Amino acid sequence: MEFKVPEGDNLKRYYCPECDTIFYTNPNVVVGALCIRKDKILMAKRNINPRKGLWTLPAGFMENAETLQDGALRETFEETGSKAKVKMPYTLFSLPHINQIHMFFLADLLDEDFGPTSESSEVRLFTIDEILWDEIAFPTVTKTLKYYIEDLEKDNYIFREEDIKLW
Repeated sequence: MEFKVPEGDNLKRYYCPECDTIFYTNPNVVVGALCIRKDKILMAKRNINPRKGLWTLPAGFMENAETLQDGALRETFEETGSKAKVKMPYTLFSLPHINQIHMFFLADLLDEDFGPTSESSEVRLFTIDEILWDEIAFPTVTKTLKYYIEDLEKDNYIFREEDIKLW
């Protein structure tokens, strides 16, 4: 296996000269949901790495053969045991430095039947004043929550897309 620019290409790729095959790698898609119930936000404390012990919105890697919305709802169930209904696409972040795309949907939490799972040690509903800002696992979650607070104050929820570049 070699890591080089194949003939006719412009980016380095993994290449097997023996079988003349290029092995393409592409960004991973993380999907999640900002679930709201009675003006409270559903969050889970991570029971897995990375960032174990910190709070997040339910989210994770999209699986093959599922839609963005299906992935977000699956992750919500896997991490909180709860069911939600997607209202709208809410935030989309490109993170080229880690080859990821993070997509969050705004969703209604359908009931208060939630709790810890193998992926979360604690699950709870937070008012905006209760959010533990210093204990949030990922910058995209922080940004999504801050956008939600802005939109809540204006009573106008809009989709946002941005790049987060660290180099």
